[in-house]
Amino acid sequence: MADPHEFDDVMPENTSRRQPEEPVRENLLNRLVHMVIIALMISFAGTIIGVLALLQFVILLVSQKQPNERLAALGTDVGIWVVKATRYQTAASEDKPWPWTELD
Repeated sequence: MADPHEFDDVMPENTSRRQPEEPVRENLLNRLVHMVIIALMISFAGTIIGVLALLQFVILLVSQKQPNERLAALGTDVGIWVVKATRYQTAASEDKPWPWTELD
């Protein structure tokens, strides 16, 4: 399960305490290739989240409003991945998301 405080440093109330970012160290052409691939993956992730939401709604209808914990956890994991991917896309982080690094 993901750490609930993992992104505290990017919350508006905490950004004034953040250290200034260093310039991008990666080769820019290499970064562009990764950014295009990640953009496609983010688009696919949006579709996955939509399908998960629809499935969860159907489950809520048939199970007396009891959500499926595994679907909820998967949705959380996909959401966290999208945040990490977005941080890389916007150069807020140098850490590439999965599949280049471990999936948290």
